[in-house]
Amino acid sequence: MSDTREVIASARRVVVKIGSSAITSVVGGLDRDRLDRLVDAIEARMQAGSDLTVVSSGAVGAGLAPLGLTSRPRDLATKQAAASVGQLALAHAWGTSFARYGRTVGQVLLTADDIGRRTQHRNAQRTLDRLRALHAVPVVNENDTVATTELRFGDNDRLAALVSHLVGADALILLSDVDGLYDGDPRKGNATLIPEVTSPEDLDGVVAGSGGALGTGGMASKLSAARLAADSGVPVLLTAASQADRALTTADVGTAFA
Repeated sequence: MSDTREVIASARRVVVKIGSSAITSVVGGLDRDRLDRLVDAIEARMQAGSDLTVVSSGAVGAGLAPLGLTSRPRDLATKQAAASVGQLALAHAWGTSFARYGRTVGQVLLTADDIGRRTQHRNAQRTLDRLRALHAVPVVNENDTVATTELRFGDNDRLAALVSHLVGADALILLSDVDGLYDGDPRKGNATLIPEVTSPEDLDGVVAGSGGALGTGGMASKLSAARLAADSGVPVLLTAASQADRALTTADVGTAFA
């Protein structure tokens, strides 16, 4: 195993980002079974001694079905309306799932303004630190109900990279619907998995696409977030949510960014 993967596998303070497609669908909304499996993996890592912060996408996706929407809205007002409905369902689902282990969840909603302004930055940092000190699990999401185009992080991948700095994380794990970084689109064939990224040269020729039906990020977003975190000293593991067990134990899946 590489040094980077060993660091991620043994990291004391970890941020785990969950993509929208990992826990929601356009038709069914929140998938409680998949969310429970992710919580099982997160709990196992916490039982092993790590301190975890969750960055969860899925608020807009969770709000679509209750509002009778059949696709992710494009206009900001409808997106914010879906987020306001979905945020309640999402927070409740995380709380209910972690309650199986007797753990309390604290929801933290942030905007880019909260990270960029010194006072809000310190307040958010203190809140996250205090939640962990009280043995609660922080679940962070972008505050989609009030964020405007100018204030948005753009996606929760970038938010996760920023949160990893906010909490002084030793590792960032990005879980979505792809099992790693490829040099092209794996859905089109002839794409090769890149297991390790140790320098910018490892990314030569990589073509990264945009988001899918539920998410706003896509591989381009994940790659940007991974580089943002890794360039600032936080190693990153990028893999599929279905590989959460291995990602949170041996870290021998996906793509590792030194």
